[in-house]
Order: sequence, then structure tokens, then C-alpha cells
Amino acid sequence: MTVSRPLAVALVVLSSAFAADAIAQATFTTRGLTVETALKAAQAALETCRKNGFQVGVAIADRAGVLQVYLRDRFAGPHTVEMAVNKAWTAASFRIPTADLAAETQAGKPMSAIRQLPRVAALAGGLPIEAAGSTVAGIGVSGAPGGEADDVCARAGIEAIRADIEF
Repeated sequence: MTVSRPLAVALVVLSSAFAADAIAQATFTTRGLTVETALKAAQAALETCRKNGFQVGVAIADRAGVLQVYLRDRFAGPHTVEMAVNKAWTAASFRIPTADLAAETQAGKPMSAIRQLPRVAALAGGLPIEAAGSTVAGIGVSGAPGGEADDVCARAGIEAIRADIEF
């Protein structure tokens, strides 16, 4: 039996469509920040803290919590490296501001055991970066006098890229 060329082409196209549909059902697509966008957010956060007289470290973690960018001002304390990275990781991992996580994990609360996990930074200064309803990264700032001041700088970093990440 021979198959006509038009029928053979139609069969190939049809089988490709079925294969593409099967792949689409078995996989998913995520969005993340480019390194350039992550760097822009980190620089804006660092600059805001500088203008407020604070020497800080700023970390951007991708949506999986993997460090993407880290900046440390020259006089930021050595603790700011690990703390900023952990704040970014926590914000990306739990997909909530670290200040909110701190409130929800106080002693006696149902989620208090979360504080025992390695890397969890349950204090202000870490924010998820969201675009189109999804968390695409986390930003963590450490070194300002108090987590609320760290939050101000982190928010400035997010605002600096807001127009770039809105879909």
C-alpha cells in the first residue's frame, strides 16, 4: 500500500501535534528574572540604603531560591552576606515577605517549627518578587538598622524593575 504525499504530510503534522500536546501535558513553563534585571533590582536596593545612610548586602534569589546576584557595600558587616542570601531564599521559597513569616512562626503558633529549618530567615528584609501573579524571585537586604529599614530598600529594588516584569 502506498500513501500519497499529501496524506503522508498530514500524518506527520498530526503526529507532531499529538507529540507536542503530550509534552505540554507532561511539562510546565516558569518565568524568572534575567541576570540583568536581577542586578538592576539589587543596585536600586543598595542605592536606596546608601541614600538612607546604611551599608548593606543585597541578594536576589531565583524562584527556586538559588542565588542569582549578590552586592555588598564596602562597610557592610560580614554577617550581611549570609543573612541577605537567606532572606532572599526564604522569601522565594515561602513566597511571602519574611516579616510575615516571622509573625506566623512565633513561639506557640502552629507553624513555629519552620524556624528550625536551615536557612529560614524569620525577620524582616526579604520580599518575594512577583509578576503576573507568580513569584519569579526573592530579594533580601541585610545591614540596615532593623528589618523595617531593610524592607524599605528591598521594596525600592522591586519598584525599580516593576515596569520590566509586568506582563
